Amino acid sequence: MNALLGTAGVALGLAACVLGALTLLAASLRHQSRQLRLAEGYALLALAGALLAFLAMEHALVTHDFSLKYVAQNHARATPLLYTIASLWGALEGSILLWSLVLAGYTVAVTRRFRARLTDPLLGWAMLTMFVVGGFFFALMLGPANPFRVLAHPPADGAGPNPLLQNHPLMAIHPPMLYLGYVGFTVPFAFCVAALVTGRVGEGWLESTRRWTLVSWGFLTVGIVLGSWWSYEVLGWGGFWAWDPVENASFLPWLTGTAFIHSVMVQERRGMLRVWNLSLLLATFSLTLFGTFLTRSGVLDSVHSFTESPIGTWLLSAFGVTVAVALGLIAWRGDRLRSPGRIDSPVSREGAFMANNVLFAAFAFVVLLGTVFPLIHEALTNEQITVGRPYFDRMTMPIGIALLFMMAVAPVLPWRKASHGVLRERLLWPAWAGVAALVLAVAVGARGLAPLVAFGLGGLAAGSAVRQVVLAGRAARRSGASVLNAVVGRTNGGMIVHLGVVVVAVAFTAAQSFSAHREVRLAPQQTARVGGHSVTYLGAETIRGAQKTTIKASVRIDGGRVYAPALQQFPNATNAIGTPSVRWGLRSDVYLTLAVAPQRAGGAAVIGVVVEPLASWLWIGGGLMAVGTALALVPGRRRRPTAPVSSPSTPDADLVDA
Repeated sequence: MNALLGTAGVALGLAACVLGALTLLAASLRHQSRQLRLAEGYALLALAGALLAFLAMEHALVTHDFSLKYVAQNHARATPLLYTIASLWGALEGSILLWSLVLAGYTVAVTRRFRARLTDPLLGWAMLTMFVVGGFFFALMLGPANPFRVLAHPPADGAGPNPLLQNHPLMAIHPPMLYLGYVGFTVPFAFCVAALVTGRVGEGWLESTRRWTLVSWGFLTVGIVLGSWWSYEVLGWGGFWAWDPVENASFLPWLTGTAFIHSVMVQERRGMLRVWNLSLLLATFSLTLFGTFLTRSGVLDSVHSFTESPIGTWLLSAFGVTVAVALGLIAWRGDRLRSPGRIDSPVSREGAFMANNVLFAAFAFVVLLGTVFPLIHEALTNEQITVGRPYFDRMTMPIGIALLFMMAVAPVLPWRKASHGVLRERLLWPAWAGVAALVLAVAVGARGLAPLVAFGLGGLAAGSAVRQVVLAGRAARRSGASVLNAVVGRTNGGMIVHLGVVVVAVAFTAAQSFSAHREVRLAPQQTARVGGHSVTYLGAETIRGAQKTTIKASVRIDGGRVYAPALQQFPNATNAIGTPSVRWGLRSDVYLTLAVAPQRAGGAAVIGVVVEPLASWLWIGGGLMAVGTALALVPGRRRRPTAPVSSPSTPDADLVDA
């Protein structure tokens, strides 16, 4: 029954997307605007199909329906309920199912948001694009990534999820957040394609998609931060970012999406960077497809990637078609993409945003090159190589420092041109904040040119953001508005995001530059000192359960609380899985692992100890970025743009997502 219902749901979703795309294509070509309203019905049908398939798979997992191949391979009777539910997106076919559900949800959300404007050709082409993308993923589930394949001889029990995917609750949160970001970029991509097809490449369509882009970017940001936290809590190596290829795959669209969020303000304000902004949106969506290919094709060796599968060719082909269509559309509309404005002075806000975009593009290129070069080298020479952290650290560090500087300077620069007097006045307090941060870093023992430069620029950028928020608060009080206006709206919320980025950058620099690592062999009641902390091994115990066997050590830190790093042996794993135990602190974390379990009762164990300065501030900074994104979505006081935009009577202006 689960297989029948799930397959029916997938077929319904595919039929709705195909019929919806064909109907909208015919209506758009024949200028039958009333037929465009059918998009809402087809979107609801696609969502119904995706939801039916999703619920059928969850029901199969919860009821242990091992007649489904997916359930037999990724679930076991002893798997706890939380990880049973999360097993749906723990492997290839289920992840495509979740992707389709999220995309169908976004499609319905767009039709509901613009319900009164569905007869507009721009909406028609945007919805057609979303139906094409949705149809592709539904087709994958009826073909090479079918999650509802039935076994002729079902086993009595399943193999269970990957041990790494049933070892921390973040597994239930991190992937859905990442997918909400990844898939959400389909919406601005669809409007971008629609603007190029209809020739309405002015500034009106940007307003239609600005918040959708920000929502997607916010979810992707939270997903990346939670992924780093999951890595820190589960993988046992004491870090949170290893430049893993699949980590990079999610970071790439974040970089291009961040660049677009900044440069779109220049187009809205001055009518500039039209080709650049279209290219950034098209690149962001293309990179989500490329990231999906890296994750699900099996071409990369990564703890995050799935096993080799036949959908790699499909995804790579979709990526290639998307890039070709995007370049073709931009070339076709090249005559309409000339910007009416220009940069009057490099020392201006638009000049700073342009420099900022160049840095983001360079950052994305460096990461992309390091990620795909091993694949290109293997394809050409049939030899495997790896590009590790030294390359990424060396190449991205100067770009990151330059971005911190631009983050500090850009918000205080006026549009068009800045005088020396204005710069001195606006940079005074941020400069003092930078000096104070640098003095504090030296006082607490920080050394090294790169870390000190990062700390100083972090203080400068934080001072610039705080200055903007304070000025907004004063303006709100003078106008009699609520002080809440000081932190809502795109600009003010963006300053909160900047503060979060600064916190993450400072924490990342401190943890990478000044951490202490050591493995110590200790008998019960023996103590060792690592990074200024005492670690006392008290003993170990073995706990046997239906799901796993756990060897848990007891370790006292600094004579206080006892922590329990462990090794867990799952039935379907050949090697034991380590489970770290972390003492959190605002100044530093003490990170413990059980590297080698005692060979006998009362024997010695090898305890891994990592002292990570300011590591907790990574998650605090991520939280600030999420809060800032939410505040940026709240409508603030609107400013009249200086760029020539569509008049209120034009269709573009009617689509403003106010």
